[in-house]
Amino acid sequence: MKNTKVTLVPLTASDREQFILDNQWSFKYGALSEFGKRDDHIDFDGEIISRKTIEGCIDDPQNETYLIMLDGRKVGGAILKINKETCINELEILFVSPEEHTKGIGYGAWLEIEALHPETKVWKTCTPYFEKRNIHFYVNKCGFHIDEFWCEYFKPNHDTPDDTPDEGPDEMFSFIKVMK
Repeated sequence: MKNTKVTLVPLTASDREQFILDNQWSFKYGALSEFGKRDDHIDFDGEIISRKTIEGCIDDPQNETYLIMLDGRKVGGAILKINKETCINELEILFVSPEEHTKGIGYGAWLEIEALHPETKVWKTCTPYFEKRNIHFYVNKCGFHIDEFWCEYFKPNHDTPDDTPDEGPDEMFSFIKVMK
C-alpha cells in the first residue's frame, strides 16, 4: 500500500478561506468526474458541500481541523469530531487536492489521524454513493466496513434541528472502523 509521509498542521485563521475553497473543489471534482456537468448533486451555489457545512464543522468546538502538508505544500485537509468521553470519533471531512490523487497522501493522512488519537475505540465516516474512489479508500485501504446505506428507504438519525434541511446526496454509505 502506498503510504506517503505527510504531516497534519492545525488550521489557522489565515488558511481558513483557502481550506474551504480547496475542500469544495475536491468534492466537486469527484462529482464532475462521475457525472459531468449534467450533475444534479451540485447545489444552487455549484457545490457538493456547502460553505455553511464546512464552516459548521470547522467552528464546532468538539472538532479538530488540519491541513495535510507534503513537502511544505498544502495538499488537503481533514476535520475530526473527537468525543473524549466515549472515544467514538468521526472523520467529518477528509480531502486531497485532485491534482495530488493517487500519491498515497490520503492514506498517509489517515495513518497520522489514527496516530493522533490512539485512544479511539471506533471511527465513523460517510461518503456519497457515487464516490467509488472514497469507498475503495475507506474499505480497502483504511480498514473501514460499510455500516449503513442511507437512502430513501433508510434515513440516518442525525442530530440536526427539524428546520435544517439535510445536505448532500440522498444516498450515502456510512462506514465504521472498530479499533483493536
